[in-house]
Amino acid sequence: MKKCDVLVIGAGPAGLCCAIEAARAGADVILIDENRRPGGQLFKQIHKFFGSKQHKAGIRGFDIGIELLEEVQRYEVNMLLNTVAYGIFDDKTVEIVKDERITDTIQGKKILLATGAIENPVAFPGWTLPGVMGAGAAQTMINIHRVLPGRRFVILGTGNVGLIIAYQLLQAGADVIALVEAASKIGGYQVHASKIRRAGIPIFTSHTIKEVKGNMQVEEVVIVQLDDSWKPIEGTERTLSADCVCIAAGLHPSIELAQMAGCALGFSSELGGHLPLHNEDMETTVDGIYVAGDIAGVEEASTAMEEGRLAGIDMAQKLGHLSKDKAQDKKEKIRENLFALRSGSFGYLRYKAKLNIIQTMEAIKKNQEKKQWSYK
Repeated sequence: MKKCDVLVIGAGPAGLCCAIEAARAGADVILIDENRRPGGQLFKQIHKFFGSKQHKAGIRGFDIGIELLEEVQRYEVNMLLNTVAYGIFDDKTVEIVKDERITDTIQGKKILLATGAIENPVAFPGWTLPGVMGAGAAQTMINIHRVLPGRRFVILGTGNVGLIIAYQLLQAGADVIALVEAASKIGGYQVHASKIRRAGIPIFTSHTIKEVKGNMQVEEVVIVQLDDSWKPIEGTERTLSADCVCIAAGLHPSIELAQMAGCALGFSSELGGHLPLHNEDMETTVDGIYVAGDIAGVEEASTAMEEGRLAGIDMAQKLGHLSKDKAQDKKEKIRENLFALRSGSFGYLRYKAKLNIIQTMEAIKKNQEKKQWSYK
């Protein structure tokens, strides 16, 4: 069995930043990831981040990933790739599979779950035909593996993921025939939507995919208009010629390990669904187990990095590697950054949802303390 101060599961933006902060303070850190390359979603993001300088504005996602990997190496974080955590137990022991073989267990004094999120499926007649895929899968193929999975695309969903993948497909040389959105308005940021409009791509709001047709693969996509009750309006069908459909219907937190560890869950539609309750330092209802990134609520990569840093600093403090005052100063700056990231019409809803998750966690902790006191 391997032992360490901090075990980080997931080497995306949240996991990398947690590992960096904990290791910088002097903690012994092991970082594991199921992929052969760390970085998570960052290496799919070829667009420049926007916002403020402190939030990496003007820097492309893959460049941010390179910077973080260099820091991980500088602080000598022990990184185990192609490694899957398939079990987590009461003594903070994690069972792992490396290179498809059950190899070892790792025990961490503190554990961060940075397992990300999973794409939401949408079922319609023909959705199992080759050529129908999640937007994340298409993004992986074009930006990581440099493979164009089709030539003529229809995108279902106009959240940020749908808008961004549409533009990236154009950059990769594909034709984007249309974006289809069931809601009455576009779901993503206007800055992304404007790029699509300038490219002349039609966006059909209050529409959905009725069916996909094809012999052995996608050949036609039938879309239909929806009424105010989200029901198809007969006679409004339109057939589009395409060989690929990308489903960008949102994400939900990947909470399996958190459930296995016994972390209490909350629900927030604004943050993607069920997620582990956590306090303002990202610690869950199970002492010593933290969450950060999309598992703690689906948001942006910038937010995931800040949450990872927050968890890493709190771990380092509780392990005795950082003084309380120094840790508190660092935490306050990060919370200011998080508040700025959650400002605006989109971010404010997530801010309120996060606040509700934290307050629910605090209420549970207080109730537990009262019960413990009454038993004495």
